[in-house]
Amino acid sequence: MLAAFKEITYDHLHNVMQILKLAKADLVKTYRGAALGWSWAIIKPCMTLFTYWFAFSFGFRSGKPVNGFPFFLWMAVGITPWFYMNEMLVQGTESIRKYKYLVTKMKFPVSVIPTFVSVSKLMVNLVLLLVVVVLFWATGHPPTIYYLQLPFYTLLAFLFFTLWAQFASLLAAISQDFANLVKSFITPIFWLSGILWRTDTFSGSVWIRRFLAVNPVTFLTSGFRDSMIFNRWFFQSPKKCLYFACWLVLLWLLSLWAYRRLRRDIPDVL
Repeated sequence: MLAAFKEITYDHLHNVMQILKLAKADLVKTYRGAALGWSWAIIKPCMTLFTYWFAFSFGFRSGKPVNGFPFFLWMAVGITPWFYMNEMLVQGTESIRKYKYLVTKMKFPVSVIPTFVSVSKLMVNLVLLLVVVVLFWATGHPPTIYYLQLPFYTLLAFLFFTLWAQFASLLAAISQDFANLVKSFITPIFWLSGILWRTDTFSGSVWIRRFLAVNPVTFLTSGFRDSMIFNRWFFQSPKKCLYFACWLVLLWLLSLWAYRRLRRDIPDVL
């Protein structure tokens, strides 16, 4: 695995500019041909956010203020990072298949492909996060010192889902069934991770509480809310930080294992 780690590190260090250029190209490719262009990167998530807010506030009538903040703002903070997570779970997993010509025709480093896709999706999410911050400020909730944690949680999300893509994209390149399996878990992950409901007040099944405690999506979503709504520092929840660190190490090891075992077979399979 040490050799795989060195190779991946070398590929990334020697292709930094290529990663940025390809990330930009991925954005352009995504919204090419649309009259509104990149505006759809903002319009689509906003429409999703409005739909959930309307359903919970007027349909289920459960959209009550949280810690003095309107339910809409509480929901916006949690669902904004999910847009990035969702895209990485789907498009990150399929990134090598999507850009297979880079592997089969240009001999481009396989390990770099999931990274520039992750950078591309993160750029859009950073704009969405900025919109949320402005929305908070415009509604009478200016930034606090806890906002300093936002880059920290953003970095953790980037590391986690880039490592996930490094691992999952290799398996999905070998077997499309794996990509389909991941897609089938997207909806359960969304509804079981506390993105649209408060995990800190949940007092139900012990197993669900344990799942929430170790769930990396719950950790990241809660982290953004702790920074913008609940005013809590990350080190106030050491066990949750430890669980997330274990996930990062596990994904790192899995990505190295998958790269070492599968990288030579990818061009032939694609």
